Amino acid sequence: MNTLQQTFQVPYTYSIFFTKRLFDPANATLRSFFESFGQAGFQRKVLLAIDGGFLAHHPTLQNEMVAYFAALEPLVKLVPQLLVLPGGEAAKNDTTLFDDIVEAIDNYGIDRHSFVIGIGGGAILDLVGYAAAVSHRGVKHIRIPTTVLSQNDSGVGVKNGINYRGKKNFLGTFAPPVAVFNDLTFLQTLDDRDWRGGIAEAIKVALIKDQAFFEWIEANAEALAQRNEEVMAYLIHRCAEMHVEHIRSGDPFEFGSSRPLDFGHWAAHKLEYLTDFQVRHGEAVAIGIALDCVYSTKVGKLSDAELQRILTVIQKLGFELYHPKLAENDKINLRNGLQEFREHLGGRLTIMLLDRIGKGVEVHEMDADLIAESVDYLEGNYANLEVG
Repeated sequence: MNTLQQTFQVPYTYSIFFTKRLFDPANATLRSFFESFGQAGFQRKVLLAIDGGFLAHHPTLQNEMVAYFAALEPLVKLVPQLLVLPGGEAAKNDTTLFDDIVEAIDNYGIDRHSFVIGIGGGAILDLVGYAAAVSHRGVKHIRIPTTVLSQNDSGVGVKNGINYRGKKNFLGTFAPPVAVFNDLTFLQTLDDRDWRGGIAEAIKVALIKDQAFFEWIEANAEALAQRNEEVMAYLIHRCAEMHVEHIRSGDPFEFGSSRPLDFGHWAAHKLEYLTDFQVRHGEAVAIGIALDCVYSTKVGKLSDAELQRILTVIQKLGFELYHPKLAENDKINLRNGLQEFREHLGGRLTIMLLDRIGKGVEVHEMDADLIAESVDYLEGNYANLEVG
């Protein structure tokens, strides 16, 4: 019998809006987005799922959102329940929260022509996006990131998921949002840890792709550490721009074995688990970057002078560069993270290292002894900066 060959492409477009005071009645950004869908002849609905920790810092926001959406009828109708979820990585570890979102989607008749809006940090956006993506085989979801890390990195991409069986993002989908709305004013209530956390992702993408951007971060490290909002706005925009450029030109659904944007992440993911998420994602990424930069120097790629520049910038921004969990159990726990990283994507192990600042290079093996030496280097030079 003849073989049938099937080939098709599905173009996908979504916008990342940068704004302030998104739910101010005078701000038409969200209204214009919904107007772009036009009158459909049926009722589109909106379900809001919001990070409770974020909401606690914005006590008037719930009423502002309700009033804003009331003015949008009949374009869209806000369902009566506001889902308030605990934020942080714990949200991705609790499958009952996933069930709660799916139950609300079912109870309020949120179909493929309606919207689920996630408001919060990266963990909440991952959880809400996953629930939306698997309900009815895909409900439209909108992201409103409220942390630096989610505005410049995780919130602008195409991935979502939850942690399962003790592994980060073991369950998940590639399901792009229909829109992302970055509100700079939401960052004003972040604590210092979450303010700096997202900067680690900017360092990451600058180191592997753009020397000039790294040098800008280097020059503005003090202003970033001092919470200069204008400087942070540029960092978020440039970092988000580089992430979407990579997704557009690379392998958005990760069919291959390469994940350049996960530079520094193999150790970071394991460190998060080893510390029971007491070390937050951005903090773990900073340590993971430091570890891989030291390793890059030890294998003769990155120069020692560039290594010192990188570590100095990370330190100046307020990050700690070592955690004792890296060395625990004779570093076996950490090395297990390398295998878990490979298993998550499958295929051949592919790790991004640095040839120089602004130029990443992929390798397919890591020397266990040199990993151990890299940990020892960080311990010997930065152990006095241990995380809590």
